[in-house]
Amino acid sequence: MIEKTGNSIELRLPSRLGYEKVAMNTAASVAKLMGFAEDRIEDLRTAVAEACINAMEHGNQLDETLNVGVVLSMDETSLEVKVLDTGTGPPSHVHTPDIDKKMHGEEASRGMGMFLIQALVDEAEWVSSPPSGSYARLVIRMRKAE
Repeated sequence: MIEKTGNSIELRLPSRLGYEKVAMNTAASVAKLMGFAEDRIEDLRTAVAEACINAMEHGNQLDETLNVGVVLSMDETSLEVKVLDTGTGPPSHVHTPDIDKKMHGEEASRGMGMFLIQALVDEAEWVSSPPSGSYARLVIRMRKAE
């Protein structure tokens, strides 16, 4: 379901892998309409997909009866995306992955989502807001922050 209110769009997706594509394609379409450069749109697509997959897997435990909320809020130069789930949020300490160890099979290949998101957007934060759940907040600007 898609709802538009003012300068924001809200989606509610089932916690089923594959539905992250609805959120990433919606975010990409909005960014394109706003005038974002293609490379920024691709960064956004990847970051939104990762955030949605994390919400589905870790926040909602792939329980298809639970929704993942996605709220896109626009202004003249940036797009904010909030991805909401029913979980408690990320652990208090998330270590930076060791890419070399992952490539040599010394660490699990998974577990890079938050690191990847932070590398792709201008702002990223994860907020725990019990009892309702938690959310990831991503902000991407038309021009990448230096």
